Amino acid sequence: METKKVWLVTGTSKGLGLSLVKKLLKNGYYVVATSRDTESLNKEIGQISETFLPLKVNLTDNNDVKIAIEKSIAHFGKIDVVVNNAGYGQTGTLEELTDEEARKNFDINVFGTLNIIRNVMPYLRHQKSGSIFNISSAGGFFGGFAGWGIYCSTKFAIAGFTEALAEEAKEFGIKVSVVYPGYFRTDFLSNSSLMLPKHPIQDYEAARQSEQLHSNAINGNQPNDPEKAADVLIAISEEENPPVHLLLGKDSFEMVQNKIDIITKDLEQWKKYTFSTAC
Repeated sequence: METKKVWLVTGTSKGLGLSLVKKLLKNGYYVVATSRDTESLNKEIGQISETFLPLKVNLTDNNDVKIAIEKSIAHFGKIDVVVNNAGYGQTGTLEELTDEEARKNFDINVFGTLNIIRNVMPYLRHQKSGSIFNISSAGGFFGGFAGWGIYCSTKFAIAGFTEALAEEAKEFGIKVSVVYPGYFRTDFLSNSSLMLPKHPIQDYEAARQSEQLHSNAINGNQPNDPEKAADVLIAISEEENPPVHLLLGKDSFEMVQNKIDIITKDLEQWKKYTFSTAC
């Protein structure tokens, strides 16, 4: 009988991360679950066991991440699948967000993910196998939303370095995917997960309207189910040739298709200028 895989999932205190961890354990997988605070994990799932290892990890601290990876290997002997799910939303126009607010969003969403990758890759390279899912967003492919520029740019960054990682890792038998979820019915848009600008500028009407729309109308009415997203990730992890780009949700598909249409139109409309630079 094949031994079930060991999964490492970040950002597991709620939302997609928590749904995925619960489903993995239910299906007999071994799970390392990281969070800023393991108390909620202990309440939702339980204490350390032969199948479950909850770890309190500061993803922005490379040494803390390194120690967490070492603990995971010591507990389970290996890691097979990594899901970089941790992150949070930050609204605010580029003018009104402070340097501190912008950098903090990048520290968690981008550099936290890079810290996990940097410290887990030596083990995956050594065993010459593994899968990595980096959770981006539909907003990591299409960023045309007023007041979401910093958040979208963190997700664009994830998409960009995931494409490179897929090329770097394939010679070691490691499969890498960037995941673009649409709107899922989690608490991502709640006050505890979505940060608003500290110094809003009321002149930006479109940004304020978007904030209100997401907080009041979209929150709680998202069209996608995180339980079904967990099912997809588990299924894709068993695919021999998984996609580098994985979309989750009809809304994500439509946003990505819209961006492709915009780029295609611009390519054709301005082609004479594009080609005019040739020597």
